[in-house]
Amino acid sequence: MKRFIEGLDRSQTTLLPDCVDEYVDENNPVRAVDAFVGMLDLAVLGFDVEPESTGRPGYHPATMLKLYVYGYLNQVQSSRRLERECARNLELIWLLGRLKPDFKTIADFRRDNGPAIRKVCRQFVALCRDIDLLDASLVAIDGSKFKAVNAKAKSYTREKLRRRLGEIDLAIDRYMGELDRADEVLVKTGMHPIEARLSRVIKKLAHYRKEGRTLRSIEERMDSTGETQVSLTDPDCRAMATTSKQPRVVGYNVQSAVETKHHLIVAHEVTNLGYDRDALSMMALQARDAMASETIEAIADKGYYKGEEIVACEQAGIAVTVSKPHTSNAAAVGRFDRADFVYDAEKDAYECPAGKWLPYHYTNEQDGKTVRNYWTNDCVTCVIKHRCCTGKERRIRRWEHEGILERVQKRLDDDPDKVPLRSKTVEHPFGTIKAWMGATHFKMKTLRHVATEMALHVLAYNMTRVIAILGVPGLVKAMRA
Repeated sequence: MKRFIEGLDRSQTTLLPDCVDEYVDENNPVRAVDAFVGMLDLAVLGFDVEPESTGRPGYHPATMLKLYVYGYLNQVQSSRRLERECARNLELIWLLGRLKPDFKTIADFRRDNGPAIRKVCRQFVALCRDIDLLDASLVAIDGSKFKAVNAKAKSYTREKLRRRLGEIDLAIDRYMGELDRADEVLVKTGMHPIEARLSRVIKKLAHYRKEGRTLRSIEERMDSTGETQVSLTDPDCRAMATTSKQPRVVGYNVQSAVETKHHLIVAHEVTNLGYDRDALSMMALQARDAMASETIEAIADKGYYKGEEIVACEQAGIAVTVSKPHTSNAAAVGRFDRADFVYDAEKDAYECPAGKWLPYHYTNEQDGKTVRNYWTNDCVTCVIKHRCCTGKERRIRRWEHEGILERVQKRLDDDPDKVPLRSKTVEHPFGTIKAWMGATHFKMKTLRHVATEMALHVLAYNMTRVIAILGVPGLVKAMRA
């Protein structure tokens, strides 16, 4: 093998052993993992740092935490895969000092230290704030559906149960009919049915009856508990609508707030609600608490548009920019939309497209909201009434906090570039994390364990972003400052 690069002779002995510290260079991200865990006060975060006085000694929480942060940083989330990596991965040999915990110990650490691990994720966000990486005043908020460890076939809604039970009843009737016809043939002709066919029919009947009993027990559970969905593998996940190409995902809705300067995830929350409209104020407040700025602005898509949530943000001093969805069908059928009526605060009246004024008449309560009502009697003689309303007159209802919603709409009209800015900021982290996760996004079950997994993914994503910004030596220096 002349004139080729040759490797070491495996049987060659060395006088001096290798130095483990030489396994990784100063730009290796594993050094950032070691420095980050080393700066944490694990006892304050909730880890058990006091060893047992008897029995076999366990692993220090710092060792296990380093292992998991490294694993999620390198898309290795399985406890069995992490066990294998400990024995062959030079970076992990350096990081753990040649320790090789078994997969059960690794899995138990993640399962038993969920709240503390979630605090570790928040500690890294606090570190980013301390080194002035969260000095932007604008965050983008969005939610995305992540698959749970639960097949669609093992997730049931009331509608799905009714449809499947109907199919089972039809199948049972069909096979019972076959048995009745076989009995008739036997009585009339004395000919016995084919044994294999009869056996198949009996097995199918037993199968459908068993499935029917299982589904009826699930229906009884729904009736007794008031649940609208039941998932058999992961009881906390839910079937959620997504896009037309992939209409339903059985999983969780993960909310996140991403700052627009460095695209770091400053706050996140795992929910099992299939919609976003109740999450705006929750995420905006969490983002403000995590950011260096006392006043921030949050932008979100129309899925977050809910008057009460917008008002809660504005009253808390958080300016929000949210696209308003079109829920009225008036424009589609050729009639004037509510947006065609202009409110005049001084007159406390609305001007209609025909130039008439709709004055205030009375206030009432509607769905728990204080609503002011406006209309005019001139609608009866209006020449364009057919384009406005089908009743006696057109009535406009105004919520007491409508002025706040109008201010939010004006903010969007004045700066429409915020709409594409939101998607460019917040959707990329979701795509990156899902690519890291693989086909089945979560490895664990139930909401509290899934929240732990998500915290590790967010920590890994943020650490990757900061390393790209500062480099490993710069991040390590900032941690030790």
